Amino acid sequence: MSYGFGLTIEALVAILLLLTILYCARLNKQIEKLKADEKLMKASVAELVMATERAERAIAGLKLTATEADSTLGARLREAEAYCKAMASSLSAGEDVLTRLRKIANAGRILGSEAAQPEPVAPAPDATGRSPDVKSVAAAAQAFAERARVRAHGRAA
Repeated sequence: MSYGFGLTIEALVAILLLLTILYCARLNKQIEKLKADEKLMKASVAELVMATERAERAIAGLKLTATEADSTLGARLREAEAYCKAMASSLSAGEDVLTRLRKIANAGRILGSEAAQPEPVAPAPDATGRSPDVKSVAAAAQAFAERARVRAHGRAA
């Protein structure tokens, strides 16, 4: 009986040893997977560090560009505002001239209907040899003033 009892204990020890070996093999595979994952993780971290450095450089470049743009655009904006003020004053002066021309034309019509018309003075011929028509000159001046007014109002808005 003692012989059977010893054999049973040795069989149990052998089975436990076999289970231990199988468990160690399983743990070894899991450790290999973890090491492979660790390598992947290290590679991912390295890529993230590089991407972060690139992003920081890009942000620094954008900050520099924004600073340059701010200084450049500020100067251009001041120039544009000065130009708009000059255009507005020129437009105002043009409107004053146009208003005076209208008053002169109205006064000429009024005086022309009340008194006999004096002998008209022939205008000097232009480069083509033709005499310019007073009405066409007035219409051209009015159209020019209107275009200037539209441009000035378009830029001011």
